[in-house]
Amino acid sequence: MAAAAIPPLPDLPLIGGPEFPIGAFWPPHPIASTLARYTEIADAGFTFLISGNYAEDSYILTYQLGLAEQTGVKMLVADDVRVAEMSRLFSISDDPRVDLSITPAEASELYIQARDTYRQYSSLAGFSHYDEPARSWFPSLARALQIARHAAPDLLPYVNLSPSEDPAYYNDFVKTVQPSLISFDRYPLASPSEDPGYFNNWSLVRRAALDAGIPAWTYIQAIGRSGHPTMTFEEMLWQINVSLAYGAKGIQYFTYWTPDPARGSYATALITVDGQRSPSYDAARAINTTWLRPVGRELKPLLSESVVHANETALPRGAVGFSPDSHVRGVSGQAVILATFRGPVDRDRFLLITNRSHSSAAEATVSVQPGTVASIEVFDPAHGTYTGASGATQIDVKLGPGAATLTRLRGK
Repeated sequence: MAAAAIPPLPDLPLIGGPEFPIGAFWPPHPIASTLARYTEIADAGFTFLISGNYAEDSYILTYQLGLAEQTGVKMLVADDVRVAEMSRLFSISDDPRVDLSITPAEASELYIQARDTYRQYSSLAGFSHYDEPARSWFPSLARALQIARHAAPDLLPYVNLSPSEDPAYYNDFVKTVQPSLISFDRYPLASPSEDPGYFNNWSLVRRAALDAGIPAWTYIQAIGRSGHPTMTFEEMLWQINVSLAYGAKGIQYFTYWTPDPARGSYATALITVDGQRSPSYDAARAINTTWLRPVGRELKPLLSESVVHANETALPRGAVGFSPDSHVRGVSGQAVILATFRGPVDRDRFLLITNRSHSSAAEATVSVQPGTVASIEVFDPAHGTYTGASGATQIDVKLGPGAATLTRLRGK
């Protein structure tokens, strides 16, 4: 059977190009929106923001887009008036008898008004159309995105989906809406244990994205709330590396700025509610700049081929256990997740080895198939290079909690 083709990356902001998209939701509020604050965002390795935190009118949003432009950060704008009206507050229908609906012409006019308000800024990546839509809204959302693509084919129409273990939710979204990507949120680290459906949810999103030939993005939990503790460095790193293993082509943090008390009992995010850097900011900056940015750049153009769990006695729901394949012969030691990716050279494979634990270090040995693999090369994120030797038959890894190693298996 011929290998699946690697789909070309669409020429859209954040999706296209070599840089891995690293996003943040809930940026600085309007009073805290300064050049220094946006420089702080860029310094932490974030490449884009999703607007919010009381940035609700065109005056504030254009000001923030100007700051983003100066600091090299992109923005997905949540226009709570025009784009919201044509995407989520009203359905789009030609039938005037449909309650709470607008015509396609009216929806197009609203979108064009929003587009023309903001498109002077090179920092505009696109619009956030809907967060966590129900399946019943997909037909109207499909019309909204069709209108958006026609009016602004150079902008990304963004939708974020709910967590779900119903494959029909994601499959129907792809089939009906025909999105440019699949983004979803699910926060797996709840006290006192992991979310038992997390890996199953990721496996469903991965499959839907692969079948559609579009990227998969996810949110990681960077703040504590309602049984979810404040994340440590290791816990954020683990969520990111598990997501990369399952094929993520974009990572988003929830949240950057801590929501104010009126929005619920949140713990501290990367920036406190009064604007101070928390330890989570330092952790995110280290992860983004020293690991996620370089390794994400390597993985972004690759095709996710497989993801399996090795040395795990009780597999979580949706996870697939390890079995030998054409490149990997065996795995010994402690529990790890093995993710295989294919690049432009079909005989080569890229192997991401991720510690299954976010709280304990792990050691494992991955043995390769000597008849298939000519050399093993380990990626050095500090220099963006691979080093290795011909004839190696195994990879010995020592991984800190949540950590991962990227290798390239050169084929014979």
